[in-house]
Amino acid sequence: QVQLVESGGGLVQAGGSLRLSCAASGRTFSSSPMGWFRQAPGKEREFVAAITWSGGSTYYADSVKGRFTISRDNAKNTEYLQMNSLKPEDTAVYYCAARRAKYYSGSYSYHLGTAYDYWGQGTQVTVSS
Repeated sequence: QVQLVESGGGLVQAGGSLRLSCAASGRTFSSSPMGWFRQAPGKEREFVAAITWSGGSTYYADSVKGRFTISRDNAKNTEYLQMNSLKPEDTAVYYCAARRAKYYSGSYSYHLGTAYDYWGQGTQVTVSS
C-alpha cells in the first residue's frame, strides 16, 4: 500500500521558519516527480512547489518563490519543503504529492493536481501575525 506521510507542520510566528517532510512508503519514488500543494480554509487547493525525479529541476508558485525551497532525498524516499520568512497568508493545510510517471508532460504539468497519483493526508501550518 502506497503511503505519503507529511510531518513538520505547526504554529509559527510571522517571519519564522518550518521544514515539512513527506515520507513515502509502499513503493520507491526515486523515479517520480513530487510536489507540494496547500489549501487554506474556504479556498481551493493551490500549487506550492514541485521537483523532478532527479532533483535537477524545481518549480515554485510566485507567492513562495525566494522563501520556500523544495528538495528530496531519494535514498530516504522523502521530500522536504523548507519554508522561511513565513507570512500569515501561508496558513493552510499542506499536502505532498507524487506522480507515478517519471516525467511531467502535456496536460499533466507540475502545477496541476491532476498530474499526481498519490497524496498525503496533509499537515497544518499556521502562521500568526
